[in-house]
Amino acid sequence: MANIVLFGPPGSGKGTQANNLVNEFNLFKVSTGDLLRKEIKKKNLLGAKIKSIIDQGSLVQDDIINELIENILCNKSYFNRLIFDGYPRNLNQVKNLDTLIKKYNQSIFCVLSLKVKQDVIYKRILGREICSKCGLIFNSFFNPATKENHDCDLKFLQKRSDDNEETIRNRFQTYIVETLPILDYYQNQNLLYEIDGMREIPIIYKEIRRIVHLLET
Repeated sequence: MANIVLFGPPGSGKGTQANNLVNEFNLFKVSTGDLLRKEIKKKNLLGAKIKSIIDQGSLVQDDIINELIENILCNKSYFNRLIFDGYPRNLNQVKNLDTLIKKYNQSIFCVLSLKVKQDVIYKRILGREICSKCGLIFNSFFNPATKENHDCDLKFLQKRSDDNEETIRNRFQTYIVETLPILDYYQNQNLLYEIDGMREIPIIYKEIRRIVHLLET
């Protein structure tokens, strides 16, 4: 296997499915969201700038993202073992990824795209709650935290600052305008596989596994 690119609008479940792939196939997840949040936690000028951009539902400049991505790709420990969650987000980043993949003698195994309706996206994001203590993610609409599935106190459940209706609307529109053309690019390279992201999580992952195993044979 080589590197995998995972697409889907905000709240489509990319992170969950990426984690499933990481655990089964011993991959390393590259989430630009996680990389940017780590930068924000440093509380420097760059972090403050990134936070302002994210809170508005806009995309962080390509040069910042591309530098973070190259820092990962040049690490030999992750050679052809990466799953990109939320990157690339536009055609400029696609070209940059192609350049870096060639520079470090790697390849893209496949591109997976989760398709989810906008109204479901809203509920998935607005209902999202993250435990600041253990890191588990719940949803007040679909999978609320209970005593049976969560050991921590409810006071540790938090919402991300960018999980609000206006930001979601902006992020979804940005995805439609800037990210969907990327799918055509990868379709032309016969790398793209579209998956119904409206189904239950285990069923979605079963389809992902089927595609991965099919390509390995």
